[in-house]
Formats: sequence, C-alpha cells, structure tokens
Amino acid sequence: MTEQMAFDLPVRSATGREDFFVSPSNAVAVAQIEAWRDWPQRKLVLVGPEGAGKTHLAHVWAAASGAEIIAAADLPDAGIEALAAHGAVAVEDADRIAGDRAAEEALFHLHNLILAEGGALMLTARSAPRQWPLVLPDLRSRLEATASATLEAPDDALLSALLVKLFADRQITVPPRLISYLVGRMDRSFAAAQALVADLDRRALETGRKISERLAAELLDKG
Repeated sequence: MTEQMAFDLPVRSATGREDFFVSPSNAVAVAQIEAWRDWPQRKLVLVGPEGAGKTHLAHVWAAASGAEIIAAADLPDAGIEALAAHGAVAVEDADRIAGDRAAEEALFHLHNLILAEGGALMLTARSAPRQWPLVLPDLRSRLEATASATLEAPDDALLSALLVKLFADRQITVPPRLISYLVGRMDRSFAAAQALVADLDRRALETGRKISERLAAELLDKG
C-alpha cells in the first residue's frame, strides 16, 4: 500500500455557517444566534468551553449582521466610538479581561454606546458573567442582566463532526471508521478533540506514517 505523503500544511479553519454542524448539544445556541434581531436589549453572551465553536459562531453572526469582531483584550487600544459605529460588534473572550480595569472600562463604554445607538453586541466567554471577577460594578450589573446562549458538551454526532472539521482544517481526509474509533476512545471534550487531531498530524509528519487506527491507538495508549 502506498504511504500517505506528509506535507506540513497550514491550518485553515472553516468558519462559514455551512461548516458548523448542528446537533442537540448546540442547536438551541445556534437558533439564538440566527435569531439575533430578537435578542433582548440587542445583546447576547455566548458561553462554552474552549474549542466549543464560539469563534466560529461569532464569524457566522458577523457575516449575517455585518459585525466587527475584536478580542476583549484589544479594547483599550481600540477606537471605541469608531468600533460602535459598525452597528454590531462581537467581543471575544470577554471573561478574560476581568480584573483589567482599562479593558473593563473600554467594554463598558462600548456596551453603552453601541446599544444607545441601536446596535447589537455579542460577547463570547467560557463561563457566565456572574462568574467573572469584574471590578466595575456597573459593568457587572449590565452583563449579568444579558441573555446568554450555551454550547453544551459534545454528543457523539457533534464530536464526530468536530473531528472531521479539525482534520479538514489541516487538509487531511480520514475514513469514517477512524472517526468512529476516535469517538469511542478519546476524552469527550472539544479541547481533547483539538489536541488529538494536532497530535495525530504531528506524529504522522514526524514518522512519515499515515493517520490510522494503529497510530491513534499508540497515542491514546500513551495518554
């Protein structure tokens, strides 16, 4: 059998709506994103663990709403008035700025300005705002009053689709039986899926072997 040729190709994440697999574990959150014009007070916090698809859905929403996407940590250096003028803004990793007064103040200013002008605001985070150690009471009260959508832990269907996407992002095609094999043996989390695909890709490149059940078994047994 001819060995798979190994090329160290760049990872290109697919972020279109057609690339996002809907399953029972994320269907409610996806429906809330698609109904963004009906968000209470025109704002939403999208909550989910690392790798759950928050960035993907932020791009889906941006494509639908014309939103600008910005990392929360970049807000202090951003022009808040110009950012709010876009009419819709997605702020990623908002929970990570808790305790950073300058970033919190910038988010507070953006929140008030964009909503006052009739715009829409999405925040992504790993946990709900009530769990963030925010130092600005006014920001805390506004975010705790914000509606939320939650991406739950992956079921079999979503985990399978995630693995296929992660391999495809690395320009790797694998047989369905390998996906089933991995789903039945790996830790059931988004982060574990990302780490496993990266490890398989790296190991295949290092050894010149194709990605297979045997290679996967070696990595999973080591873990």
